[in-house]
Amino acid sequence: MIQDYMDSALQYAVYDKLADNSFSGEIPKCPGTIAFGQTLEACRQELKAALQDWLISALRHGDDLPVINGLDLNRPEKNMP
Repeated sequence: MIQDYMDSALQYAVYDKLADNSFSGEIPKCPGTIAFGQTLEACRQELKAALQDWLISALRHGDDLPVINGLDLNRPEKNMP
């Protein structure tokens, strides 16, 4: 389920070509996930690693995670009113 969540989150990635011809990428649904690379593919790989680190940190600290494409990794007690 975690891999499905990551794959879904990466579908929302936004990439920009920078003035020095390198790339930046971020996933707006996952605040704080940002990466840079000399090529678009390098940026994609860095963003995937950043997302993984972000997700591990959020899960360890019990942070609220966005529901992405119906995938909810939040603890059940956080889903109750």
